[in-house]
Amino acid sequence: MSAVLVGAQLPSLSLRLTRAGLVRYAGASGDLNPIHYSDRVASSVALPGVIAHGMLTMGASLRAVNEWTGNPGSVLDYSTRFTRPVVVPDSEDGVEVTVEGVVAAVQDDGRVRVDLTVRCNGEKVLARTRVVVRL
Repeated sequence: MSAVLVGAQLPSLSLRLTRAGLVRYAGASGDLNPIHYSDRVASSVALPGVIAHGMLTMGASLRAVNEWTGNPGSVLDYSTRFTRPVVVPDSEDGVEVTVEGVVAAVQDDGRVRVDLTVRCNGEKVLARTRVVVRL
């Protein structure tokens, strides 16, 4: 990778989340909360529908940085705030989540902070999403 400059844009990433993917994630993570697969349960707790696991959204969004660096082992720190649930409709297409990134800081020791913007249906679903990598 050539010299990295503050303000450099990462390639954007589009992710597709489906109900089938939520069920697979639930099994792998052990988070079997029915708000992640049952419309009835989700509506009974005043959610707008079945929602994606927050950690699934967070982890999947990190792919934008991993693809940019080419090395998932370069991640030193990752933080975010969950701002909106990602509602996943019961359809084959599911829902699209978009991830955009920008280099926010470059340190002399090779550490780079990347700020991510993560949206679903035009709304930010993660806020203050910051990833520190060593290049």
